[in-house]
Amino acid sequence: MTKRRVEIGKKVTSLPLLEKEIVACRACPRLVRWREEIAKEKRKAFRDWDYWGKPIPGFGDPKARLVIVGLAPAAHGGNRTGRIFTGDRSGDFLFASLHRLGAASQAESIKRGDGMKLDDVYILAAVRCAPPDNHPSPAETRRCAPFLDRELELLPNTRVVFALGIIAWNAWLDHIARRDLRIKPKPTFGHGAHVPAANGLPHLVGSFHVSQQNTLTGKLTEPMFDKVLSRALRLARE
Repeated sequence: MTKRRVEIGKKVTSLPLLEKEIVACRACPRLVRWREEIAKEKRKAFRDWDYWGKPIPGFGDPKARLVIVGLAPAAHGGNRTGRIFTGDRSGDFLFASLHRLGAASQAESIKRGDGMKLDDVYILAAVRCAPPDNHPSPAETRRCAPFLDRELELLPNTRVVFALGIIAWNAWLDHIARRDLRIKPKPTFGHGAHVPAANGLPHLVGSFHVSQQNTLTGKLTEPMFDKVLSRALRLARE
């Protein structure tokens, strides 16, 4: 375990090198068991798929000015396809909005290598393995935090962080705290919440997560999401 922590803490100089390290991580026993169990059992609709079953690195434009932070891969979405927000209903909602706003080359993200390109947008997650019940433990989130720190360090053009849900919002605030930076008073999460850029930090914009729990109940609608995401894109491009 000590050796793994040392490996997670070392510096890398490129996103491809960091991606290799993320994919190889086995630091959280519960998450490793879960993601690999799901990859073996599969869902009936995807029985012909060769599940990814490993941690998920970020995806998108390495020169992006807008960075979207999510929670974690879905068991039969990213854990199956190997790409964040790919192959599940949450991703369908997110990429459709990005496409409508001209930031994604297509409206559906089906699998790795499907031609999806993002323009000025990069997507990553606070936790890189699919957790049981979509709920990582605080310890698992902390253990994964160095990947968030280092991936953000390799995205030097970031002007806006767009947090999907309160866990992503807090993950960003914890990230800047680890850099000995604070926003006082601590900003409250909410859909459309905005913390302006200051003191070398990018803008922080919040949105309800694009989970079906929100989209199917009407808590988050397409017009609501498009409005907040378009604002984040405008701020990134100012």
